[in-house]
Amino acid sequence: MDKLNLNQHISRQFNRELEDVRNRVLAMGGLVERQIGDAVRSLVENDITLAEEVIEADRQINDMEKEIDEECNLILARRQPAASDLRLVLSIVKTITDLERIGDEAERIARLAIRLAESDRPSKAYREVEHLGRHVRSMVREALDGFARLAPEVALKVAREDEVVDAEYDAIMRQNITYMMEDPRNVRRTLDMSFVARSLERIGDHAKNIGEYIIYLVEGKDLRHAPIEEMEKEIGESAPREQG
Repeated sequence: MDKLNLNQHISRQFNRELEDVRNRVLAMGGLVERQIGDAVRSLVENDITLAEEVIEADRQINDMEKEIDEECNLILARRQPAASDLRLVLSIVKTITDLERIGDEAERIARLAIRLAESDRPSKAYREVEHLGRHVRSMVREALDGFARLAPEVALKVAREDEVVDAEYDAIMRQNITYMMEDPRNVRRTLDMSFVARSLERIGDHAKNIGEYIIYLVEGKDLRHAPIEEMEKEIGESAPREQG
């Protein structure tokens, strides 16, 4: 299997093009990661101004996706890449799609934060959502770090964390159902909080997707939708153990 090597080309310009587009993906990812934190903070701290900033910044994320996608199209047309170079370009296109969708979920949370600003604020429910938000933000950060370092073992770690996120989400939803049954006046607010939790759970799914693209990029193996056991079999034994 052809391994990725960003410095293997006769054309230095081609090397620069590939490195530039990777850096732009990481810049987009950094903005998206910040959006997650700001969206959750706007909810927890009842900060409508911050929520509006998140909504406005989503336009920048959309613009970055279009610009990177156009650059990838130009590389495909000019260079007609093959093997690992083609996997790099395809992985970038898929990654920015997931990043854009994460941005959409952050915007959705910000809009819900504005709607919830005038509701009662049970601290416990917000703490649980805040914890879930920190968790999925960490997953996105780890996936981007794996993309930057070309580290396929990160995909396995993120996939395991996604299972934990799913369990946290299920617990929040069960609790929200209890709130609605105890007092019908809680229904509207609790439904909105459920939508927030659902957006965070989806962000975890998108982070997992990015991890899977790293495996495809580095190893040439398509493990999308594969169970963790299969991922462990394919990359677990050969991947280096992370410290800490």
